[in-house]
Amino acid sequence: MPNNLVIVANRLPVDRVEQPDGTPGWRLSPGGLVTAIEPVMRANDGVWLGWPGGIDEELEPFEHDGMNLVPMSMSAQEVERFYEGMSNATLWPLYHDLVAKPQFHREWWDSYVAVNQRFAQKAASLAAEGATVWVHDYQLQLVPQMLRELRPDLRIGFYLHIPFPPAELFQQLPWRRQILEGLLGADLVGFQGTGAAQNFVRLVRQRVGHKTHRDLVYLPDGRTVRAHAFPISIDSQGFEELSTSPAVIERASAIREALGNPRKIFLGIDRLDYTKGIYARLRAYAELIQDGHLDVEDAVFVQVAVPSREQVEQYRILRDDIDRLVGRINGDLGRIGRPAISYLHSSYPREEMAALYRAADIMVVTPYRDGMNLVAKEYVACRTDATGALVLSEFAGAADELRQAWLVNPYDINGMKAALLDAYRADAKESTRRMKAMRRTVTQHDVARWAQSFMTELADVRIDHGKTVRPPAES
Repeated sequence: MPNNLVIVANRLPVDRVEQPDGTPGWRLSPGGLVTAIEPVMRANDGVWLGWPGGIDEELEPFEHDGMNLVPMSMSAQEVERFYEGMSNATLWPLYHDLVAKPQFHREWWDSYVAVNQRFAQKAASLAAEGATVWVHDYQLQLVPQMLRELRPDLRIGFYLHIPFPPAELFQQLPWRRQILEGLLGADLVGFQGTGAAQNFVRLVRQRVGHKTHRDLVYLPDGRTVRAHAFPISIDSQGFEELSTSPAVIERASAIREALGNPRKIFLGIDRLDYTKGIYARLRAYAELIQDGHLDVEDAVFVQVAVPSREQVEQYRILRDDIDRLVGRINGDLGRIGRPAISYLHSSYPREEMAALYRAADIMVVTPYRDGMNLVAKEYVACRTDATGALVLSEFAGAADELRQAWLVNPYDINGMKAALLDAYRADAKESTRRMKAMRRTVTQHDVARWAQSFMTELADVRIDHGKTVRPPAES
């Protein structure tokens, strides 16, 4: 049946689980994208196209929790080359300021092209005449142009959830022009911040040769493409309600008690990823104890590291490095029943996350580069009594909105130590003033508003510009 809205993403919004009776089933995935898109799907009676995980599985379309889902299969070679290779060992580090060195392999690129083509063909077959297709993230940057060629009647939006790098970095990519042209298949290209949108427009002008004006790109075929910032957000009301539920309040109290009721709890919750700055953050905290500014009797750092991309070698190395660091810090600085770092390598449901947010006095979010970082916003949403402090990297997209956080340069260990200490020592009046301001921002700019603003903008994009423009230059 043709659909008026097709969401195209690398992953379906569900994870496999084992039901209580032992049978396989599905549950809604945690994470920002799912939370953001689910209401749009329901409002528009849409369909979501994506990979369910697994290898060589041909699954039929199915419905879960009122959402229509269409699974795409992936071979072992495609998982290795398209997903672990091109997406996560080439594009991810390149787009995150080369925090790790990207690898460039032609066979990875070939697989990337092939998988993007399959996604585009499937999306074309699902979309009704004149439908809207919303493509998501760095794994599928070629889909808009491929889809445009198959179905010129469609209105196509693309949203990049991670940073988009400046020209100096992006130009290293051997397939830079193909990526730019792939994105130009969309009518609207959305980014987390204005800097990313400007980087894209500048690169299109320099590398593809199209005429541009501010956030518009004029194509020789008469189409206009708009590149614009749409900072993503969270279901702030949902988190607020969750954090004030009796079960979460009770669990938060139990967490504090299990930690020995310290005066202050520091908290980090991140995917185990080298862009998140976990190693440097824990090192800075340990030095505060060594310097005598903090004591394990008064404070503890709870670090949750959610398992991530465990087949990629760089991620396995990072896990080993952090395991060793935590062991060394606790061995040197901890006391019986009082570790300096309480380290958890696991993922947790939203209820447990809300309890952790509620239990923590100081949230520490210090990535080297992050498109947004929704954990920072989730923490703020859960602080319904306007207490607590947020230490936030200035290189996270969230820093553009949450200006009242203690902002840090995550590469500056001494600066990070100073910010952690300032947040620790801040008086209640100062913390409340900052938190109230951040809560206003998060409440007023929630995920529903984000999705609505993107969809409204996509509906309003003027397809034809009616200008005569020069043909694209060769790169």
